[in-house]
Amino acid sequence: MLYICPLCQSPLTEDLQGYACEKRHRFDRAKEGYVNLLPVQHKGSKDPGDSPEMLQARRQFLDEGHYQPLRDQVAKLLDEHLPTASTAAIVDLGCGEGYYTSAWVNDNREVYGVDVSKFAIKSAAKRYPKIQFSVASGYRLPFASASLSAIIRIYAPSKVEELMRTLCPGGILITVTPAARHLYQFKALIYQDVQLHDEKEEALEGFECLVEQRLHYPLTLTASSATQLLQMTPFAWRASENVWQYLADSKSFSCETDFKITVWRKAE
Repeated sequence: MLYICPLCQSPLTEDLQGYACEKRHRFDRAKEGYVNLLPVQHKGSKDPGDSPEMLQARRQFLDEGHYQPLRDQVAKLLDEHLPTASTAAIVDLGCGEGYYTSAWVNDNREVYGVDVSKFAIKSAAKRYPKIQFSVASGYRLPFASASLSAIIRIYAPSKVEELMRTLCPGGILITVTPAARHLYQFKALIYQDVQLHDEKEEALEGFECLVEQRLHYPLTLTASSATQLLQMTPFAWRASENVWQYLADSKSFSCETDFKITVWRKAE
């Protein structure tokens, strides 16, 4: 088991009820199978992360397959660049309800999903029992140093120092961020002066960039799918009632996806 105690950083040992460290800090396993490793003093708010309504919208949208090309491409890059090991430990950081996480699973991998949203982790653990899910923060990862073969970070915030600490030498990090024209048409509904996404170069100290590529394709959405997608995005907070009504009344809505996918390798 790769988990460490979020309070004292000692290794956690698994038992029938959950996990405990040598200093007797205990973390019980929920009935759905996940463990909460986000102490109250590290939460920042009562219920951090996505709300149940946002998660329901995202699950419905993703289950329709609109972002499957992204999931397939990240899975392909993971297969190509994952360090050779008898058993690889992979973490999906900011895993949400587990849609992407489920694509990394095979018999030679230990797959973990981490998210600050208890609602998301509870939902994910119910649906994907083969994956080990935990409520935790990307700024304080609950994993032992140099224990991970790969980390997948799709839009999730994190601390570079924690990525460096937990990845093994030669371990890989795959990041997905919005490229210039991602969901441009949604922005055009909301803002008078539409700006492209800033594509400034990301520099991660201690990492070598192996691959950088864009994935760009069109979407034609039903009214229901369009409103679900908007609800998944930060634009939702700025969308007026007129925008929501326009989407609800549309027979179809066309927009662009535009992702930047980067593969990084931690220095040996």
